[in-house]
Amino acid sequence: MSHVIVPAGYVSPLSLYETQAAIDLIRKTFQSNLSHALNLKRVSAPLFVDGASGLNDDLNGVERPVSFDMLETGEEAQVVHSLAKWKRFALHRYHFPVGEGLYTDMNAIRRDEALDNLHSVYVDQWDWEKVIREEDRTMATLRDAMERIVTAICITLDRIKWEYPQIKTALCREVTFITTQELEDLYPGKTPKERENLFLWEHKTACILQIGGKLRSGQPHDGRAPDYDDWDLNGDIMFWNELLGCAFEISSMGIRVSPESLDRQLKLAGKEERRQLPFHRALLKGELPYTIGGGIGQSRMCMLLLGKAHIGEVQSSYWDAATREICEKNGIVLL
Repeated sequence: MSHVIVPAGYVSPLSLYETQAAIDLIRKTFQSNLSHALNLKRVSAPLFVDGASGLNDDLNGVERPVSFDMLETGEEAQVVHSLAKWKRFALHRYHFPVGEGLYTDMNAIRRDEALDNLHSVYVDQWDWEKVIREEDRTMATLRDAMERIVTAICITLDRIKWEYPQIKTALCREVTFITTQELEDLYPGKTPKERENLFLWEHKTACILQIGGKLRSGQPHDGRAPDYDDWDLNGDIMFWNELLGCAFEISSMGIRVSPESLDRQLKLAGKEERRQLPFHRALLKGELPYTIGGGIGQSRMCMLLLGKAHIGEVQSSYWDAATREICEKNGIVLL
């Protein structure tokens, strides 16, 4: 079912032609900024993985992957939800040293995604992952990486506004950090999304930390698969989207599970059967490097920086008839 917010008096600051050129500029500029900020090298990545490998990201544990059987082998392949696990395996296989990492273009199909201004069944991200030492698995390491990404985004916005001065987007460079438990304590009785909106309205740029485990209320702030992020050392980077009047997630990231935290989180999530999958066996044996990583939405960033009201204005995807009708009536041009 379609859920479309139409900002009053909305007019895109860029024409369709200008939008395409601006998207290209954002991608080139941000990739350079990100690789310098975190010491990353670009690699190629798969569109699909072996369904039995354990490499696919199951997100909140309920989303259904798009899968198909291969004629030649009869084996099942799954279109990726993200590359959260594949990247860590790739760092091991490619022998990346401590302090260096990779980034790649991730293209995914999330068939169970809601359709609204911010969500599409087609997902494109910069997925990145970096090798760290065991002693670097700290909140300080996580916060430093988050601040570097925020700076890279703000520098990219400066470049875009220099090229297109009609863009009026403004982002706050100062990052406020808060845990999900602190957020629940601050806004008792509110839903997680309401808490995020209230906090971002006041602070404009924030990192919401420690997502996945149950809070004192007995409910998690949001779902996280138990086998990539450490729930005590992860978080989301969010900006206040003035045009839509809401908190706007641009990145989900974290320090990845150690053998110990994977063991604990599989028990908490009731997913202990995953211990037998190849990726999980290798991780539990300590064969994979300690890493930090995340995904940064490409279309999300283009939408935010270019002052667009709908993600369909910066990516070609599928939209239901109601969404197309609402957007056409209100001057929101879907690609």
